[in-house]
Formats: sequence, C-alpha cells, structure tokens
Amino acid sequence: MNSQKHLFNLDPNITYLNCAYMSPMMKTVEEAGHKGLLRKRQPNEIGAEDFFNEAEELRQAFAQFVNVTEPNRVAIVASASYGLANVANNLKLTSGDEILLVGEQFPSNVYSWRKVAAESGANIITVPAPPNSLERGTEWNTKILNAISPKTKLVACAHAHWSDGTLFDLKAIRKRTNEVGAWLAIDGTQTIGALPFDIEEIQPDALIASGYKSLMGPYGIGMAYYGPALDGGVPIEENWINRYKSEDFRNLVNYSDDYQPGALRYEVGGHSNFILVPMLLEAIRVLNSWGVEEVQNYCKQLVHEPVRQLRDAGFIIEKEDHRASNIFGIRLGEHHDMADIKNRLQEANVFVSYRGDAVRISPNVYNETADMDLLVKTLTR
Repeated sequence: MNSQKHLFNLDPNITYLNCAYMSPMMKTVEEAGHKGLLRKRQPNEIGAEDFFNEAEELRQAFAQFVNVTEPNRVAIVASASYGLANVANNLKLTSGDEILLVGEQFPSNVYSWRKVAAESGANIITVPAPPNSLERGTEWNTKILNAISPKTKLVACAHAHWSDGTLFDLKAIRKRTNEVGAWLAIDGTQTIGALPFDIEEIQPDALIASGYKSLMGPYGIGMAYYGPALDGGVPIEENWINRYKSEDFRNLVNYSDDYQPGALRYEVGGHSNFILVPMLLEAIRVLNSWGVEEVQNYCKQLVHEPVRQLRDAGFIIEKEDHRASNIFGIRLGEHHDMADIKNRLQEANVFVSYRGDAVRISPNVYNETADMDLLVKTLTR
C-alpha cells in the first residue's frame, strides 16, 4: 500500500500524527456529507425507504469489515458510551459479582460499569498496567487472565489501550471468560479501521467502535456488534424505527411490542441520519477496498525505523508484537523532560497527544516517511 495523503485535505504546514484523537476527513467522505446536508433542501424527495436503505448498506459494509456473518447483529449507535450502555443495561449482576476492567481505560468504557456495579452491589476489579518494561504487554495480559475468576461476569477492555496501543490478547481473554461464563465487551474505537479484527475468531459479546477515529468517519455516529448473549434484551431507549414493521408508515400507530430482528433494537433513535450515515458508509467502503491488513502493514512499515531510532535515544516503546502500529506510546527516559518535549513538538507543528505518562503517536495512511523523520528529529535534537 502506498501513501493515501492525496485523498485528504490536510494542512501541508503541519504534521498530523494524532488519528487516535480524531482522524482527518477524506475528500469523498466530506462530499458525502455535503450531499446529505443538501438533501433536506427538497424533503419531498426523501421517501420512506430512505430511512432504511442506506442504514442497511452501512450495516452490511461494517459486517463485511469485521467479518459478521449476520448483518442484523450490527447496530448503528451514537457513540461508544451509547453502545456499551446497551450491554450494561442487560448484564445480570448480584452482590459480590465482579466486573473486570483494565487500568486507565477510556472513561466511556468505565462509567456504565461503575453505575451497574453500584446499583447491584457488584465489585469493579481494575487490573493496572505493570511498571514500564520491555515485557509490559505480556505482563499485563497475564495479570488480566489471572484476575478472571468464577465471580467475573464481564470483562470490558479495548483491542489496544487508548493511551499507548498495548495489545490485549482477546482470544485468550475470550477463552478464559467462556470458562467462567462471563461476557466480553470490547471498545474498538482506536483500532477498528486500522487493525484487523474478526468477529468469528474472537466471538465477543459486544464490539463497539465510534466512527470518527480509525474508521475515518464523522463525529456523532458509531457501529456496534451484539452477539447472541444480547438477543432479546432491553435497549436503553424505545424509538419507533426499531420496532417490527416500522417500514410501513401507514401503520405506525398500530403499536408493536416487537422489535426489528437481531440487534436492531439497540440502534440509536434517528439512526437514519441523512448526513452522518452516508459519510460513515463512504469511509468504510474505502477501508474495505484497501483492506485493514494493508492499513496496519502500512503503519508498521512507516514506524519501524523511527521506533528503533527513538529507542536508541533512550525513549521507552513497547515491543512491536505487543502493541499496535497505528497507535503507540513513547515514554520518556530519565534524561527527558515532558514540558520540553511538548514545547519542541508544538514549535515544529507536530500534532500528537499526551495520555498519562506517554506521548501518544497515532499515524495512518495519510502519513509519510517525512512525518516520522520530523518526529524523530524533534524528539532527539
């Protein structure tokens, strides 16, 4: 795969290594949004079928992307927190049960669990990251697996940690949760779109991904997969379009207690959004045409040599096998100063994020060798 920088409208005077904060928008995604916005000029041209057809295309495109064999297990949601709240709303807990989280997880994958734990008397068990070492990823995954017990009712984690890209061994975690009868809910916001994920291989109970990061879509929309454990569950809202036969506008007042099939009961109200849906659909279509393996391989080749150079300069970066290449953390050595690092990057117009004690770097297909060279030069001068 070659650089796709020409597909974006990035400012040529900056170096953007911050996709984990928010991706830039592809030109075709922007055009899809413009067209969607203009549709409401002529509302007479928006038919009843338009509330359903493009949303179904989006579900099918996402299903293809993460290998879901039943597209009606895919739901359109507003955000990661919305998608995870549906899971929390259906998790059966009693006093003494445990919900397992990883340390310094993104808040959207924490607050719903804290709420249901407080309501039920369940306990939140947090597995903190081990001290910085070259085996951090291995040690962290071992600690997570050891913390899963017969009391565990749910493990909520990401594919890669949002602060530094540490990879979690989802296959091993799934195997262990199956042994104790616990659910597995995954926040894939930082990786879905840039790191391969296969529903059939991992078989999570839920996978949630906001659309505005590695999925290259707009803000305010995301995608969710809900497995068989959530079948027949209770959604967090009751909207008309999620009800059975809502396609028949003439009979909407013949109220139905039944829902649309599969996971469609969990979709956000207004999910037919004529602006956001075509934008995310276009983004996922492009990603499907590239292949997510190609995106990750591009990032891996892009960062391999710069990571070696930074390590030689005394920076601490997780081993390649235990982190993603589209998002990784640079931790400082004893002779580095974070305030000085921030000033240097700001002066050089290099855009990154700072999460915990890490400088978070998150490149993508619009980045080129010159971007990484400037990062290394700025950090090591």
